[in-house]
Amino acid sequence: MANFYKNAFYDPTVTTAVTTYTCPSNANAIIQNVQVTNESGSKVVKTHVTDSSASTSFVVAYASVTGPTICNLAKGPLILEDNDSIALETSDTSGISATLSILEISREDQNG
Repeated sequence: MANFYKNAFYDPTVTTAVTTYTCPSNANAIIQNVQVTNESGSKVVKTHVTDSSASTSFVVAYASVTGPTICNLAKGPLILEDNDSIALETSDTSGISATLSILEISREDQNG
């Protein structure tokens, strides 16, 4: 088993949900932060998690963000299992971005 610390970045070009990270089939992942930066104006931001084993998506965070500000949409860790994914959606693509802080836990032996 090996642990990998990763970031995933969200810089939207559309106002629909965009998959930002998908957990590999040989791992689990802990999403510690979903840090959103809004440079100006008021925007709605949603975080969706797709449970691949159930083929179902859930809105796990929803915020109305008025900028300039930074906020964390993950009020606690989000756990992803193999092939689960996390997506972000915003009401406006201008002046908004996000960073996800991820701990990926591989089930494969690091030595091969």
